[in-house]
Amino acid sequence: MLRIGITGGIGSGKSTIAKVFSAMGIPVYNADDAAKRLMNTDEGLKDSIQRQFGTETYKNGILDRKYLAGIVFNDAYKLDLLNTLVHPVTIRDANEWMRNQQSPYVVKEAALIFETSAQEGLDLIIGVFAPKHLRLQRTLQRDKVSKIEIEKRMNRQLDENIKMKLCDFIIYNDEQQLVVPQVLALHHRFIKTSFRKKE
Repeated sequence: MLRIGITGGIGSGKSTIAKVFSAMGIPVYNADDAAKRLMNTDEGLKDSIQRQFGTETYKNGILDRKYLAGIVFNDAYKLDLLNTLVHPVTIRDANEWMRNQQSPYVVKEAALIFETSAQEGLDLIIGVFAPKHLRLQRTLQRDKVSKIEIEKRMNRQLDENIKMKLCDFIIYNDEQQLVVPQVLALHHRFIKTSFRKKE
């Protein structure tokens, strides 16, 4: 079974691409959703977060996301600290999930693949590319936050051009090219590669 990563900057449309793979019956692991789930269900991770950020981070055993965001999003060191706690647990969870799938290939959608060294557990990586002005526009519409806040988030991610150079394939989600044919072409390629791997 092939393990495929999907990554890209904020607003690039990773989730849209992942949904196309999912619609074709390919199992998709969303690292962002998994991290949110694990921060509420993994007892070891909950203990680590409370040790570093205080017991107030949880109310009745449930993460107070707003409280934690207030601590980490204006402090790069504290955000890095949170990431060093959450990412290893999420990577371990993703690897376990992948081992339990029966499909010719699986997809892991994650904003931070190279930044967390998660590429080591993947066979191939797709980069989703969109120009910065489009990414800004999409994120403004989706998240209803300020342009300054979005640019801050963008600056915390690996430079888009460097990220795309590290990927094995690029899907252009730039409103100039159709996305579905690009996904279909990769889907057929991965199915063939997966069967060759079995031989």
